[in-house]
Amino acid sequence: MDQHELTERQSDLDPASPEEFRIPVTGGGLAVLRWPARRADAPVVLALHGITANALSWARVAHHLAGQVTLVAPDLRGRAGSGTVAGPWGLDAHADDVVALLDALGLERAVVAGHSMGAFVSVLTAARHPDRVASLVLVDGGLGIPAPAGLDGDELIAAVLGPAMHRLSMTFADRAAYRSFWQAHPAFGAAWSPWVDAYIQRDLVGEEPELRSSCRLEAVRADARQLFAAPILDAIRELACPAELLWADRGLLDEPQGLYDRRRLTAADLDSTGVVPLRVAGTNHYTILIADPGAAVVARRITAAAY
Repeated sequence: MDQHELTERQSDLDPASPEEFRIPVTGGGLAVLRWPARRADAPVVLALHGITANALSWARVAHHLAGQVTLVAPDLRGRAGSGTVAGPWGLDAHADDVVALLDALGLERAVVAGHSMGAFVSVLTAARHPDRVASLVLVDGGLGIPAPAGLDGDELIAAVLGPAMHRLSMTFADRAAYRSFWQAHPAFGAAWSPWVDAYIQRDLVGEEPELRSSCRLEAVRADARQLFAAPILDAIRELACPAELLWADRGLLDEPQGLYDRRRLTAADLDSTGVVPLRVAGTNHYTILIADPGAAVVARRITAAAY
């Protein structure tokens, strides 16, 4: 790592307090979290978060990995510790940043895991750089879904992201108020834990009484629009590596209809892509990653992919 002049902050092995460092990318320095493995020769897995999330969304998964692999998760550009990174925006820029991270870590290839938008970035990276991605673990994302009919622009983004988009224009008096906002979210409240709290608090920037989300609105808008673009939707059919899609029963607001179901997966003809679907029962779009039983399943599948 020294040859890449990475600036590191060493902390303990608490999953909510990983090592943190930065790597140079176009437009600035990308913040990266790392949960080290207990063995120096353990495999490294890259983990990519969702559209308005940050790297600490992987903390509960890191807890269950228990040092079997080194988990490396960037704050994607325009979010949290990478909030000051300038454009370009869009999934292509995120894919370029993944390759820059692999280069900075001195890795020829690695397993890449992604949640929600991060799964789409993972697929795009693997399709564009097949020599750099060994396999994929896609967590409730990566396979295109139909856009809601009759909507475009910000209406489409709001329909897909719901309250997650609304909060980007809100301010909060203090950290407790932000916590209360998320605890009232139908998909989050019952899943609250120290790991979830650390994850949502990492998102805050500014000063009381006007704290706000670190997510840059222009970055989120650009990323969301590209999710429905043909090159992104088609990328999953260009994979040259093994891939597994872990899908949640329930949706972004804990509604009974999730992003995927057996009918939608059958219609997608996944057999032609080589992607193996796995239903993770008792989870919604968020808890499949941030709470149990979802986080434990994701950790097991990451470990299986890495070894």
